[in-house]
Amino acid sequence: MPTILGQNQYGKAENRVVKITRDGATHHIKDLNVSVALSGDMEDVHYNGSNASVLPTDTTKNTVFAFAKEHGIESAEQFGVHLARHFVTSQDPIHRARIRIEEYAWERIETSGEAKHSFVRKGQETRLTQVTYDGESWEVVSGLKDLTVMNSTDSEFWGYVKDRYTTLREAYDRILATSVSSRWRFNWTDDAQEMPDWEASYARVRQHMLRAFAETYSLSLQQTLYQMGSRVIEECAEVDEIRFSLPNSHHFLVDLEPFGLKNDTPDGAVYFAADRPYGLIEATVLRDGCEARIPVDLTNL
Repeated sequence: MPTILGQNQYGKAENRVVKITRDGATHHIKDLNVSVALSGDMEDVHYNGSNASVLPTDTTKNTVFAFAKEHGIESAEQFGVHLARHFVTSQDPIHRARIRIEEYAWERIETSGEAKHSFVRKGQETRLTQVTYDGESWEVVSGLKDLTVMNSTDSEFWGYVKDRYTTLREAYDRILATSVSSRWRFNWTDDAQEMPDWEASYARVRQHMLRAFAETYSLSLQQTLYQMGSRVIEECAEVDEIRFSLPNSHHFLVDLEPFGLKNDTPDGAVYFAADRPYGLIEATVLRDGCEARIPVDLTNL
């Protein structure tokens, strides 16, 4: 049976780029993990092994490092835009470029001296972005992962379906904890539009996400997720769609009765933090009238 070539792409994955900007004795860090994927007229290399249309993946790696020096790294999104535009406009066989970037945050270690060149890696979330360009239109999907949050009260879970296999007790005051993985899609799609302020937008989305988590009296993690997404859409005009994947990090009261101790008392309680299995709550929140484009499986983004 004859075969034909389907979707294909190639590039250099996980280029670790650390850009130090020196402003006298004060230094600044941008720490990125950049993956490049290119697609276009690549039939000949697959069918015949001809490399005439192939830009080597080593060249894409070199471009990432050279652009970090030549253009700097204003933001992960801006750096992705520079790279995607370059690959599509400089290589005729390349019709589409996808740039995925993880950004690792550092904060300055304050010292008594004037030198400001010492940093500690922030142990919070990893920032993400994916920039796709086809020569005419842009799609920018940013996000974060591993943002761990907890409410120690103001959460309940009861009134659910029960069958012969249900053993879970209804909870009227529980810990609600999760590690947020989220992606949001910008409505900036072409160069005629004003480009968002990527850094300010990320800070704003994160702020509203966290405030909604903290300020929602939760009857379910699904309800909390929707409130987080709705607040981002309502407060961030540049975002049309946001998707969450929220593992429910269960905390169970420890039975201390065998030791003659009452656990859940007005002055506090002791819990067992279970890492698995866990409930996994996922959903997309959209601006009314917009189409969902973020993949359901965030591991593919």
